This record gives sequence, structure tokens and C-alpha cells, in this order.
Amino acid sequence: MSQRAAINPSAPLSRVRAGVGEGGRAARSREVLERAAALLAPLGLLLFWELLVRSAVLDARFFPAPSSIVGTFYTLVFVVPWQNALPNHLLVSLSRAAVGFLLGAIPAIALGVVMGLVPLVRAALQPIIGALFPIPKVAILPLVMLIFGLGEQSKWAIIAIGVFFQVLIATAAGVANIERIYLDVGRNFGASRLETYWTIALPGALPLIFAGIRLGWGVALLLLVTAEMVSSKSGLGYLIWQSWQTFSVEEMYVGLVTIAALGIVSFWLLDAIESWLLPWKARR
Repeated sequence: MSQRAAINPSAPLSRVRAGVGEGGRAARSREVLERAAALLAPLGLLLFWELLVRSAVLDARFFPAPSSIVGTFYTLVFVVPWQNALPNHLLVSLSRAAVGFLLGAIPAIALGVVMGLVPLVRAALQPIIGALFPIPKVAILPLVMLIFGLGEQSKWAIIAIGVFFQVLIATAAGVANIERIYLDVGRNFGASRLETYWTIALPGALPLIFAGIRLGWGVALLLLVTAEMVSSKSGLGYLIWQSWQTFSVEEMYVGLVTIAALGIVSFWLLDAIESWLLPWKARR
């Protein structure tokens, strides 16, 4: 019996399957633990903040308790008129950020693919990008306002400028780092220049493009709040600035928390889109 068990070919296979099952269970347990940590860590921080305020360690005038911020949040959502309500400010800011982001990201991806594939274009544009990229975009906001006025166009423009360089640099780097063998295979099979851009360069650079998109969206939110503080009567930036002017600290924190929540949700959406477009990366 022991000899037959020793030479039983199914025994090693069963052990392999058992190992795979244990590994899968361990991976699921680790994933559950990571999700629990991601949820409990912010809650623990809020509870610690509440305790510090209740014990007078933190000055409630500058660091109001999370419970009072929640009450102000409810007032801004359900009580105040729509023009001053938080959902209205959020929708206005989202529309501005989305338009500016698309105006900057779409041409940046197109130009970045060309820069990555054509060395002459890359050599010609790199000095210009190197000179313009370090300039703080907030510093050129007055110039943008002079050109486009105080309306929506100036906000779209400053967001688009900030997003453009982030996405452009990431896209160009992603395309330039594609293995040359893929481009050679496409050339050998007679792929046109447009087919090379669309079916080889763009998919191959998607991981770095998504990294640039994440950076660009973060920059878009930063520039959006700055522009709304300077020249706007609506939006999250206006809400924060108006709250500071009237010393409504709870409302200011509501605006800050809303921006933070917007960033978290948008990054979750970007992760979901990336997992859908790049399933092989999600399985790594």
C-alpha cells in the first residue's frame, strides 16, 4: 500500500492543488486585511482627532471636532439654498475640472505618442518642455486671466496647461520605453504609421499613460481650487475661500474633506478603468 501510494502520480498533483488552494486563501485573506486597514485607519484617525478636541488638546476654533463638521456638512447639503449648497459647488467644480482635464490630456497623449516614436520631434520639443514645465502654473494664472478673462475659459485654460505637461511627459516616456521588437514586428507586417500609433504605441504605453493621468488629475484639482479662490462665485475653492473670509471654520473643513473624498473616489475609478483596459497588469 505504501509503495503504491509512493508511486501514485496523482499524489503530487493533489499536493500542488492543495498548495494552490492554500495560496489562494492566503491571498484573499491578505486582500481582506488590506481593505480593513484602509477603512479602519481613517476612522481611527478621526476618532483620535475627536478625542483631542474633546479633551481641549486641540483648539476647536481652528480644529473643530469631526462631529461638528458632520453637522455643518448636513446643513450645507440639505438646509441652505441650492446656490450655496455643497452639491452645487461640487458639480460646478467637477464640470470645470473635467473640461480642463480633457482639453489638456487629449492633445498631450497624441503629442506624447509622436514624441516617443519620432526622435526628431522628441529632440525638438524636449528643450521647450524642459523650459516651460518647471514654471509654477499658479504664477501664470494672472496672464491666463488677462487673455481669457475672469469666466470659465480661464479656469479651463490653467487646468489644461497643468494637466498637459504631466500627461505629455508620461506618455512620451511610456512610448519611448516600448520594446523595439514590437515596432519591428508591426513594420514587418506592413502596419501603417497610424496603425503603429493606435495598435502598438498607445497600448504599450498605457501603464505610464495612466500614471500621468493620475498625476494630471491631481494637478487639475489643485489648480481648480486655486482658480476658484481667485475669480469665482461658485465651486469648492470659492466655498473654502469664502469660509475663511467669514471665519466659518467648519464650512472650510467641509470643503477640504469634499476635495479629499473627490480625489479618493476619482482614483478608485481610474484604478477600475485601468484594470479593465489592462487586465494582465491587474493579475500580476
